[in-house]
Amino acid sequence: MVMTEVWERRLRTATAWLDLPGRWVGKAAAWLIVPLIGALVYEVVARYGFNNPTMWAYDITYMLYGAMFMLGAAYTLGRDAHVRADFLFNVLSPRTQGLIDGAFTVLLFFPAMLFFTIATYDYAATSWMRGERIVTSPMMPIIYPLKTVMPVTGVLLMIQGVSELLKNIYAVLTNRRFREAS
Repeated sequence: MVMTEVWERRLRTATAWLDLPGRWVGKAAAWLIVPLIGALVYEVVARYGFNNPTMWAYDITYMLYGAMFMLGAAYTLGRDAHVRADFLFNVLSPRTQGLIDGAFTVLLFFPAMLFFTIATYDYAATSWMRGERIVTSPMMPIIYPLKTVMPVTGVLLMIQGVSELLKNIYAVLTNRRFREAS
């Protein structure tokens, strides 16, 4: 089957729209590095410069890093920057790559992301209802905002997964890589 110019343009428009949420959230989440570094620098100066360590720096840094890592996942998927065994995969034709990626997306990725999103939604909702705090920390900070990031990440990854599936369909139909053909 040959992809007409009209269908290719429609496919590219659809994937561009589907890529937007992950891109926006990923770029916004990247800015979490600024307060993360600020907290780390403050802790080091307070601890070693003034012998006065903080109670909050550890909690803040792992929450910021966790949020940054999770919220950047869809952006990374959209940029095709996740780790894979490229040395094996790159010797295959774009059509075969699209078939393999498309099959794994449908059979493994979507079911896993659906399960992850549903499970973490309940996890986050329960945390909000209880006003959950981290009991292992002396400050006992709230944890439900971080737990809310998990189902949000699942939704963003599923949206990005639809875009990636369309890109795989393009590769199967045209035997060209979607990103190289633009």
